[in-house]
Amino acid sequence: MKWHMNANHERMLVASLVGLAIVSAAAFAVGPANAAGYQVETSAKVSGVAWWDQLNVRKWPAFYSQRLGALAPQTDVWVERCITVEHASDWCRIDTETLSGWVNSRFLVSVTPESHDDF
Repeated sequence: MKWHMNANHERMLVASLVGLAIVSAAAFAVGPANAAGYQVETSAKVSGVAWWDQLNVRKWPAFYSQRLGALAPQTDVWVERCITVEHASDWCRIDTETLSGWVNSRFLVSVTPESHDDF
């Protein structure tokens, strides 16, 4: 007796494969959060973003990670820590009154009295 895949079986197989792909991608996304990093603990401002644009805040430190929200230019943020990404800009964990997540460090500028450097 031969077994033939019907439409329901095909849908279940496709859904299973998509689920597996999502779980695999999530595993890669979690990795950067545990990468070598450095504590910052300082105030910063969103910088280098056009007046009409916004800086995406991500769940994990990766451009393909889930978007949690966005910040307007000149928004004040608290930078908790940053991670080093080889051959790319660092990512920083930020907090505001309403949003927490990861942003690309090239769009932050320090506002502490001692320094006005980028991250």
